[in-house]
Amino acid sequence: MAWNLRGSYAETCSCELMCPCNLSFDHGATYDHCRACLAFTIRDGQIEGTDVGGRRVVTVIDTPKVMTDGNWRLGMYVDAEATDEQFDRLVQVFGGQLGGPMAALAPLVGEVVGVQRAAIELTDDGLRHRVRVDDAVDFEIEDIVPFGVDTGRPVRFSGMFHPVASDLTMAEARRSRIDAFGIRYEGKTGLSTADFTWSA
Repeated sequence: MAWNLRGSYAETCSCELMCPCNLSFDHGATYDHCRACLAFTIRDGQIEGTDVGGRRVVTVIDTPKVMTDGNWRLGMYVDAEATDEQFDRLVQVFGGQLGGPMAALAPLVGEVVGVQRAAIELTDDGLRHRVRVDDAVDFEIEDIVPFGVDTGRPVRFSGMFHPVASDLTMAEARRSRIDAFGIRYEGKTGLSTADFTWSA
């Protein structure tokens, strides 16, 4: 059965500005690994007939320097307010089992290090995006407005290969602490989008 999701997104990772992996997955990360936290707010959508509007999902990954080498470690948090049915459906979509953007990344995952419910807070306030997951994730990124841009419009990359969208806003971490599923880092860079749309 078909599914569709629409919502907003925020990410931070352990690379310096800008993350080479976002330019292309086969470029090496700034350091010997790439650790990232991807946070999704689903404004509206359904998965195989189950309404998942208002739910949130946060994934944490630990990858080799070159992402296409595979062997990723993946952990996932699903909104504590999700019903059992919503939880199961969201894990299937974000784990790549039901097709869609995450299915393209699933072959790169070598180990799922955990999937659990958690209290997830995601807020968007103009250029700032904040994410908190219990005591495991706490970050705030700010979209980058280039020097000399009088409109206040942040810089965007277009034509990317990224699971969320091919056009994303570049951001910088203002605060970042990730300690989830044995994956620990302080993020420096980030991405956001005002809206993403997925379907399969």
